[in-house]
Amino acid sequence: MPAKKAENESDGFSAEERAAMKERAAELRAEGKKGAKRADGLQAVLDRIAGMAPEDRALAERVHVAVTATAPELSPKTWYGMPAYANADGKVVVFFQDAAKFKVRYSTLGFQDAANLDADGMWPVSYALVKWSPVVEKKVVELVKAAIS
Repeated sequence: MPAKKAENESDGFSAEERAAMKERAAELRAEGKKGAKRADGLQAVLDRIAGMAPEDRALAERVHVAVTATAPELSPKTWYGMPAYANADGKVVVFFQDAAKFKVRYSTLGFQDAANLDADGMWPVSYALVKWSPVVEKKVVELVKAAIS
């Protein structure tokens, strides 16, 4: 008998989440050229996530929700074919790399030099992601908050 899925695990975006993201993309397009560019970036990220293997997609969707909720000022875009989130200067702050992209055993949450994670002369800039949980979500939110501070 299959084990029951934990409530925090996801098989993908819900219909409501998809509808809200489409509405937001339409709002951005309506704002004009800058909004259209942001909407196109959002759509590219959502398309990239949708094309991932199921395990990677579930992680990428949760990362997307956590990053966009924590740092709405970051603009979604693809970066080297990966979902990424850039600051107002267009510099990537955080990105998600799915395991299948490089045929490795874990997905990666990574930060670029635009992220404010500097500490004591040495700090991590990427994290292996194998499973989403409340603990992982809390850590991702903390890292994103620090990265944009």
